[in-house]
Amino acid sequence: MDLQVNILAIVVAVFVNSVIGFLWYAKLFMKPWTREMGYDPNMRPDAKTMAKGIALMVAGNFLFAWILAFYLAGWKYIPGSSEVGTASFALNSAISVWIGFFVPVHLSRVVWEKHSWKLFIINSGYHLVGTCVVALILAFWT
Repeated sequence: MDLQVNILAIVVAVFVNSVIGFLWYAKLFMKPWTREMGYDPNMRPDAKTMAKGIALMVAGNFLFAWILAFYLAGWKYIPGSSEVGTASFALNSAISVWIGFFVPVHLSRVVWEKHSWKLFIINSGYHLVGTCVVALILAFWT
């Protein structure tokens, strides 16, 4: 079995997922997210902290896209998988990854870290959207 992944698709997916994260947390949900996290909305991190945060986010997005690319490549070996359209294949895979990996982590944060259900929706919603978009990029570009 030779799993093929497209590194350019992974790089594009990392960039797009980073833009989604910026829009999600800095534009769409900045006020409710900062309130739910207990942060001062007027506080801005210094340049060093911001650079470290961006570097770690990009590294995390790369690892996520890299592993998801291999996950998608592996699914192609399942009998009958070629009969499903590319978008359906990508979204079905993305939703299964979201339900199996992201939702349990966010649920445990509600229980053990006292995160609110609002924060659960904001954070898990970002992971659902990001996972779907990354899966679509990888599926169509492989």
